Amino acid sequence: MKERVIIHSDLNNFYASVECMLDRSLDGKPVAVAGNPELRHGVILAKNAIAKAHGVKTGDVIWQAQGKCPGLIVLPPHFDLYEKYSREVFDIYTQFTPQVEPFGPDECWLDCSGCERLWGTSEQIAEKILCAVREQTGLTVSVGISFSKPFAKLCSDLATPNSFFKADKVDYKQKIWPIDVGNLIFVGRSTREKLRKLNINTVGELAQADEGLLKRILGVNGLKLRASANGTDGESVRDYDKSRPVESVGHGMTASRDITTRDDLHALIIFLAEKISARLIKGGYKGFGIHTSLRTSDLIVRSRQSTLSTQTFSSDDIADRAFADALILWQELALAPLRSMSISIFDLVPSDNAVQISMFDTTSIKRNKLEQAVNKINQKYGRGAVTHASLIESDFIYDKNDSEDFLPFKR
Repeated sequence: MKERVIIHSDLNNFYASVECMLDRSLDGKPVAVAGNPELRHGVILAKNAIAKAHGVKTGDVIWQAQGKCPGLIVLPPHFDLYEKYSREVFDIYTQFTPQVEPFGPDECWLDCSGCERLWGTSEQIAEKILCAVREQTGLTVSVGISFSKPFAKLCSDLATPNSFFKADKVDYKQKIWPIDVGNLIFVGRSTREKLRKLNINTVGELAQADEGLLKRILGVNGLKLRASANGTDGESVRDYDKSRPVESVGHGMTASRDITTRDDLHALIIFLAEKISARLIKGGYKGFGIHTSLRTSDLIVRSRQSTLSTQTFSSDDIADRAFADALILWQELALAPLRSMSISIFDLVPSDNAVQISMFDTTSIKRNKLEQAVNKINQKYGRGAVTHASLIESDFIYDKNDSEDFLPFKR
């Protein structure tokens, strides 16, 4: 069987690159894009190469970044611009193949297997992508070429800006296996620590690890990661017009001030539940499982999963369950001041699915009908036209624009 040609393309320093490209007075200066510190979102979202060379990292608090890089120019994000350029770049990718799978706004996979007659060798395809993005948008990308999605992504990490890096079946063990296993996609901090305790520190060591041991420690995910480390996962690249199946719908927010009372916690939960409900209705889903997470002002995190009494998209149903779980978690945190929280709904089914309910309990049906009516009003007259009274005077909740979800994955 002919070797697959999987390409991973990653926009370099995306947000910061857009800002610098549109304002030439920033040339040669260290630049970073950061959230609004007044809303306690004062962290670095992206940085240019000059700031990166000074040690500025995505996720740094603004004052930390400025300490590393005196003279750092910090700009607010312009999500409408980033979305515009993201779409332009993805339109370029689809000229090469219909199999273009986004992984955030700044990176994606392309399956160019069988495209050689049209575009040449894999290296020539990569060169064409680099040239097209640079000439048509003014931005640059790093391109990785390999025979699997995880390996292609690792290769793009190894490529310098505006260049490509390739690892095929002949040389991947020399090029990829020595890399720290923490760089492999879906190996998070917790998984990396578990692997370290097993003396698995590189991609190659994971590839050769005992399957039984990995399954015992990491479950089925351990076997999937081992397959990724061997390049045998075989996951296909989706067509651009086919999105990943929705597995959960969630929302989170950092409050403008610490949450210290039950009433404030309840108001924040109602706010998040309304957002989730609107997204469920828009997507045509209802859910059965709920995940609630709290984070204190000291950045200690506690989370809990539970089930709702019935599949629902009602904000009241979601808020009731989340509030009960949040109170349990808050007790575990000794009622410490809360900085942020998030709620997500999983075990999703189409909203028109039939559900067996008790003949004596019609509350959920009534709540869902009410939610649909409220959602229609808000769609017609604007978000917040109808909302819970407890949110009106809440001084710690800001009206989070959904464009703020358009965040960088890496660079």
